[in-house]
Amino acid sequence: MKISITLARDGISPDVSQAQKELAEVPVDAYKIFRSHTPIRSGNARRRTTLDNKTTIRADYDYALRLEQGYSNQAPDGMTKPTFDFIGRRLDRILKGR
Repeated sequence: MKISITLARDGISPDVSQAQKELAEVPVDAYKIFRSHTPIRSGNARRRTTLDNKTTIRADYDYALRLEQGYSNQAPDGMTKPTFDFIGRRLDRILKGR
């Protein structure tokens, strides 16, 4: 008796490949969310908020911590909480295949 098994189509690899592409976009999109929640008065905070190496959001100004703590009425929750909320929702969508 001889049994031959042939894999006709790998249904996992395309899904993993797509998820990897979407995961690679998360830091850039998170940066956009963080920056959009950064209060704007003179424009200095938004101008000095950067994305380093496509992975690290840098708020390079002295009063970043005050803004994060809700000092500004424009961002009472700071910038990190809305960004983390976005990342959580995005990861759920990617990993659940939606």
